[in-house]
Formats: sequence, C-alpha cells, structure tokens
Amino acid sequence: MTYNRCGRSGVLLPAISLGFWHNFGRLTPESQSRDIVRAAFDAGITHFDLANNYGPDPGAAELRLGKILKDDLASHRDELFIATKAAYDMWPGPYGSWASRKHLIASLDQSLARLQLNYVDLFYCHRYDPVTPLEETLQALVDIVRAGKALYIGISRWPLEAAQYAYAYLRQHDTPCLIYQGRLNLFDQAPIQDQTLQAAADAGAGFIAFSPLAQGLLTDRYLNGIPADSRIAHDPRFLNADALTPQRLTTIRRLNDFAAQRGQTLAAMALAWILHHPQVTSVIVGASSPEQLLRNLECMNNPQFSDEELQAIDQIISNE
Repeated sequence: MTYNRCGRSGVLLPAISLGFWHNFGRLTPESQSRDIVRAAFDAGITHFDLANNYGPDPGAAELRLGKILKDDLASHRDELFIATKAAYDMWPGPYGSWASRKHLIASLDQSLARLQLNYVDLFYCHRYDPVTPLEETLQALVDIVRAGKALYIGISRWPLEAAQYAYAYLRQHDTPCLIYQGRLNLFDQAPIQDQTLQAAADAGAGFIAFSPLAQGLLTDRYLNGIPADSRIAHDPRFLNADALTPQRLTTIRRLNDFAAQRGQTLAAMALAWILHHPQVTSVIVGASSPEQLLRNLECMNNPQFSDEELQAIDQIISNE
C-alpha cells in the first residue's frame, strides 16, 4: 500500500480507502462484511469511511463496523483511521438533519455509541447547510475536536466559497480542516473544473474522492448492457438505466479498450487516473467481496500516465 500525506498535516492516508456506503447494512450478511474489512486491513487499507446514515438502515454500517472492531480488530485500533459524518437526514423532528450544533454533536454521540469507540479520527460535516450560520457549524466542529470526540475535521460536498470560508475559520481557531471529500471520476471532473481540488491544496487540506467508478459505470460491468443482477437493475436509487445512454456505453467501451492497452482493467485505470492528480490524497472504493476489493488495488501497479495517454483519455471523454 502507498500512503500519501494529507495536505500539510501529519496524517498519512492509504491511496485506497474502504467506503461503507453499501454492503455493510442489513442487506449484506455479517460474515461478508467482516471478510471485506479483514481483507482491506490485511492489504494495508487503514482508513475506513462511514457516515451516520450509511446502511441500510441508517446507522447499520456503524453498528456493523463497531462489532467487527470489537471482535476482530480491537488490538489494532491505533493502526486505523476511522471517519464518520453527519448532516443528512437521520431521525425525525427538527434536529435530525442539517448542520446545526445540536445535530452535529448529538449525531456524533450516537455514532460513537454504535461504533463502540471513544473517538473517531475524522469527523465530517457531510453537506453544506444553506440556512445555519457557517460560524455555528464550524464552531461546533472546533468544539468536537477540543472535547476529544474527533481528532480531525473534514467537510464534504461544500461549495467553493463556503469551503474557503471554512478553511480560514478552522485555521484561525487552531483546528485546521484536514480534508475535503468530493465526487471525482472520469465522468465527473467538477472538483477540478471549479477549482475545489486546488483550493483544498492551497488551504493545506487533503482531498479524498468518492464515487471513483461512477457507481460501476467505469468497470467492465456494463460493457454488454445491463446485467440482471446489477445495481441499475435492482437498486436504481443512485444509478438508473438513463445513465447508460448509447453514447455513454460507446465511451465506456473505448475507455475499456484503452485501459487494456495499458495492461489494466477499466476500473484500475479509472482509479489510477484520479490518484495521478497530486492534490488527491486517497480514493474511497466500495466492495461487495474481498476479491473485488483486491482487484481495485491493481490500480497501484501502473499509476503513471504519459501526457499522450492523458490527452487520449480526454479525447475519448470529450466525444460524448
């Protein structure tokens, strides 16, 4: 495993981190989740990315990891870097969502109980709250660190102007933002285009990418259409058939052919492409099995791109 410096902090994060958005709730057998976590740790993946609402049901992923930590990895706690988040809908009533001080602190207390931990290494504000004053949200994050409930603070999916305000506020209050989490993949390059990636680097924060494979589109899963057991077929909440247009399918096949020329799978090339950006600290991958997780780690076997290769990839994508 390669470990990258997270911004200007003392933290090193693995190039590949394990995400708990899917495959760690009630729909997945506990033994399967345990096998994935153990395989990740054995491969050098020390960073586990969770949120209060990951499941299904909300809270289920934290409960499951809490049990795995207790049963399997308790003696390795200090070798792990565990993150969770709050700000999305979590419980009924006026305090169960968004980024008030009330919600953030109450949610983290619940997360710690589910995880059976005294602290998390990283706590995120999961989304920007357009109504709560920024100072209230940010001061709550500062106070969470000072209370010892989290070691570091991050923000996820914040617009650029608000993120820059957060970087300045947190730095002035001696709790610098460790990392920004944003969606980044070959099909969604918004953090590069809108300067979010560079702004994080300028502020001394790292950047961690989620949805690096575009919910499976940047794999060989859909090269021949929509399989009956695919996410599009049985769980269209986050990816539906409209995303796989004839033009998009042509692009995926061309990218797959290009990856083969590099001696890689499409997924490995897509992950390597993200990691070749020097501002990127880590990439969050999900996995439904240890085997799938280990295949994703093949991205580190060929992480470099020539200028000609990058231009060729841009050309393929721009023809959509």
